[in-house]
Amino acid sequence: MYEPVDPKVNFPEQEEKVLSFWEKNDIFKKSISNREGAPDYVFYDGPPFATGLPHFGHFVPSTIKDIIPRYQTMKGNKVERRFGWDCHGLPVENLIEKELGLNSKTDIEKFGIAQFNEACRSSVLRYVNEWRQTITRLGRWVDFDNDYKTMEPEYMESIWWVMKSLWEKGLLYEGHYILPYCPRCSTVLSNHELAQGGYKDVHDPAITIKFRVTGEISAGSATEPADSHTARAGSKTAAADGKTARAGSSTSAGSSTSGKPAFFLAWTTTPWTLPSNLGLALGPDVDYVMVEDGDECYILAEARLGAYYKDTEACKILWKKKGAELAGVSYEPLFPYFAHLATLEDGRHGAFRTLLGDFVTTSDGTGIVHTAPGFGEDDNKVFKGTGVPTVCPIDAECRFTAEVSDYKGLFVKDADKAIMERLKAEGKLVKREQILHAYPHCWRCSSPLIYRAVGSWFVNVEHIKESLLKANYQITWQPAHIKEGRFGKWLEGARDWAISRNRYWGNPLPIWKCPDCGKTICVGSRAELETLSGTYPKDLHKHFVDDILIPCDCGSKMKRIPEVLDCWFESGAMPYAQQHYPFENKEYFENHFPANFISEGLDQTRGWFYTLTVLAAALFDRPAFENCIVNGLVLATDGKKMSKSLRNYTDPNKVVSEFGADALRLFLMHSAVVKADDLKYSDEGVRDVLKGILIPLWNSYSFFVTYANIDEVERPTGDKALASGGSSNPLDRWILSITEKMVLEVGEALDSYDLSRAIDPIVSFVDQLNNWYIRRSRRRFWKSENDSDKSCAYDTLYRALKKFALVAAPVVPFITESLWQNLRNPADPESVHLADYPVYDPSLRDEALEFKMTTVQKAISMGRSLRYQFNLKTRQPLKAVELVTRNPEEKTVLLEMEESIRDELNVKEMVFHDKEEDLVEYSAKANFRVLGKELGGAMKLAAVEIEKLASAEIQSILEGSILSIDVEGKTVELTTEKIIVNRIEKANLKVVNEGTLTVGLDTEVTEELLLEGCIRDLVRGVQNLRKERGLEVTDRIKLAVGVKPETDPENTLQKAFERFTPYLMSETLAVEAVWTPSFAGSTPAEIDAGDFIWEADLVRE
Repeated sequence: MYEPVDPKVNFPEQEEKVLSFWEKNDIFKKSISNREGAPDYVFYDGPPFATGLPHFGHFVPSTIKDIIPRYQTMKGNKVERRFGWDCHGLPVENLIEKELGLNSKTDIEKFGIAQFNEACRSSVLRYVNEWRQTITRLGRWVDFDNDYKTMEPEYMESIWWVMKSLWEKGLLYEGHYILPYCPRCSTVLSNHELAQGGYKDVHDPAITIKFRVTGEISAGSATEPADSHTARAGSKTAAADGKTARAGSSTSAGSSTSGKPAFFLAWTTTPWTLPSNLGLALGPDVDYVMVEDGDECYILAEARLGAYYKDTEACKILWKKKGAELAGVSYEPLFPYFAHLATLEDGRHGAFRTLLGDFVTTSDGTGIVHTAPGFGEDDNKVFKGTGVPTVCPIDAECRFTAEVSDYKGLFVKDADKAIMERLKAEGKLVKREQILHAYPHCWRCSSPLIYRAVGSWFVNVEHIKESLLKANYQITWQPAHIKEGRFGKWLEGARDWAISRNRYWGNPLPIWKCPDCGKTICVGSRAELETLSGTYPKDLHKHFVDDILIPCDCGSKMKRIPEVLDCWFESGAMPYAQQHYPFENKEYFENHFPANFISEGLDQTRGWFYTLTVLAAALFDRPAFENCIVNGLVLATDGKKMSKSLRNYTDPNKVVSEFGADALRLFLMHSAVVKADDLKYSDEGVRDVLKGILIPLWNSYSFFVTYANIDEVERPTGDKALASGGSSNPLDRWILSITEKMVLEVGEALDSYDLSRAIDPIVSFVDQLNNWYIRRSRRRFWKSENDSDKSCAYDTLYRALKKFALVAAPVVPFITESLWQNLRNPADPESVHLADYPVYDPSLRDEALEFKMTTVQKAISMGRSLRYQFNLKTRQPLKAVELVTRNPEEKTVLLEMEESIRDELNVKEMVFHDKEEDLVEYSAKANFRVLGKELGGAMKLAAVEIEKLASAEIQSILEGSILSIDVEGKTVELTTEKIIVNRIEKANLKVVNEGTLTVGLDTEVTEELLLEGCIRDLVRGVQNLRKERGLEVTDRIKLAVGVKPETDPENTLQKAFERFTPYLMSETLAVEAVWTPSFAGSTPAEIDAGDFIWEADLVRE
């Protein structure tokens, strides 16, 4: 006997029982220890921060990272799953700053670096218990007891080894670049971190400033203006001094050809960078013009005239030149702070002149770009080789230094207003607007970033780019487009990686430098540091190792440089550091690298996936992982990013407690999110999974157990499934065949790491089992005699359910465990997750039978769609289903399965026709888009002839024949592409066509059919009433039936009752059924029957 099953199971409560079973019996630990000696399957788990609670962004990869290891374990592999924690970096520091009321690096240093770091250490794991509880409740098996932490000395020491290895390979260097910089965090970000933070739309000022030209502009190559409003090169032009500028001459310094002062117009969205302006960039191939405007002349791109002048035709253009002709023209500094840089120490021209840059466009602004080489990557590049020094007059917190005396101590962004007001007062501000544009923000504190010149330590990524691309080629990505797409393109454009951070709570760069002679060394271990300094540090954090000095050959003392490592460097080194490689586990690591599998979200293509790949390629010229599933982003229902402040999503823990983890897991995995696409989360979506998949599965299981216990059916002995010839019933052979098909498809998909392809067969099987096999076999279980057919039905359903539990266990681990515990034999493993994954048995497949069932189901699905479309309820019997097929094999199957089709569609008769015109009449119109090209002017005449086609002629064309018509003496051959067919249904028929099959329902409802439909509604209502009253499925009843009088003046329901009483009693297990005009002393249940309402009451016999 089986344990009775509650058909109204509470899934969250059932899952809690399963969790208790797993914990009490150490099932997770056994899943590893039982595979001792089996092949190792290596899985890397990316370390999250424990400074916040897990959210939907963690639930998706957590589910994926549970499914694959469970599957691989069931395939016979040993899969260790070690959790890890990212303990360092800005997320922790920002949190502690807020808690301690610290607002800047200056505040931290006043507070004390040692105290600050210890505060970080004490709080970094504050939510570990919550993480453990949440991830465990999700059903994920992972080793929290043997977790790794990036702040542990052994982990940190392996990072030092990685640094030393890169140093020895010549892949580490110190350099100065323009890098994204967070003013709030006072540190640089790498390019992949920039991608992590994303861009936010912000409003910024967009101003146009004029720069007074001081140098000469050659007019020798000027292009002649093309209209009467312009001065022609070589002709006399009205000028203030009465002189004439001629082609081949130069304008006088600072003036135009008209003698009026000339100005370059430049545009910027960062007014605060203007005090550091050292040049103006022009596009070499851009056309620039000088426009006379009152007492001044302006130079800007011709294509941008419309942005500054309403009537460009009226503009007085003095000349037009290419940007290349305007290179080297000097202008007056906008501010005095760096005016001395106009001339270099060797006497050459320095700053405040025009330069050429390919990055200059005419899509906005003036086509002339203000350049401050200390605050822009393109700006910096354009000054390379000029000898002009890079100026960056701001401090670590992006406040102006004394070099910019008027704004000293002011945060750069806060200086915008004062700078613009000053320019306006000095008459240098031409135009002021505001723009909305995407601007980069810090991925940790969400502050707007500043691009600035800063020194940093770099990994020379560009030097190993070929190794990166080769490593990527060896990785299997899901979805596959990641390889050549997002990740591949990112690698192709990868720049050197800035790994140093001007912060405190992190792994210190193990680089010591002599302040006197400049000698620099990289230390690769604690033992090496002890050898060099005489001190062995037990803790490697900044406030411990910064006091360690190393004697230098010059007699001085080397000090450690102040920076700490980018925390992404630490997570990228986790394959080595979690093993304390190479100091421990050297052989083990080298035999288990790279990992077989990892998984994270799409954002990690520029985060963890990238850093893993960079370090593995640099150290070993190999990928760090072989297979990777990339998931998309989970959004709120409205398509916006999930936000705690907006409260636009349900707490995932609440979702689990309401619907269960299996429902949430299946909802997430059976969605576009496993294809790296975005998913709009909704509670309704999870509820639909519960209603549409898990509850039907549980109903199938409950059905089996209930009737097996009634008939005292014993568990089948042995695991050998029924041979294909073991049951003569085609339904049994079919369900066993598609069960085996599911084994094959799910296994192949999981072997390919394709979760999208793996989930579909599981979902489809539940539907086929519940809505076809059990539905079609129900009476075999109900019948009183225990014949061989009934035994085969039990045996078949048992084996199908048991094998399903094995196949689906990695995906929905709770419900499959519940099934397994009740279905397993004493010889079976104690948990479904300790069992082996089923091996595909081709001898159980019957593809011909599968085709038959698919064909029948297609016809039934089409018929049901007609019922739904035309509001013909399923319980209402209809006269006939009428079929036409152009596929002889399809027709043979449909005739063979006539009884099933009639039963499922609730029709009295199935009629076959030879041609579709027996169901519909055709009319046709010309397809003008196709025939117009062929006939041209004769098209209208052809259209008339096509409309004359008879229904039989159109039918022949649909069947593949070619019909010829004559149009003005020209023969036109008509095919399906050349005509548009309209189907007109015959009376009482509702018709649908799909491919070779046409299905029609005769919708005429006679009185006899109406009465039968009413009694079927009554049967359904009584069955529900039995459940509501708590009756067992075998209980007999006495039934009283009546009608709500006002709904049935013609006594239709009484006629139905009298006509179908035996059927009613048989279907409801009634020993007595009586018609009663009133229910004295009781309140009957009301049962809807379309236009009528039954009343019914029952008592247990």
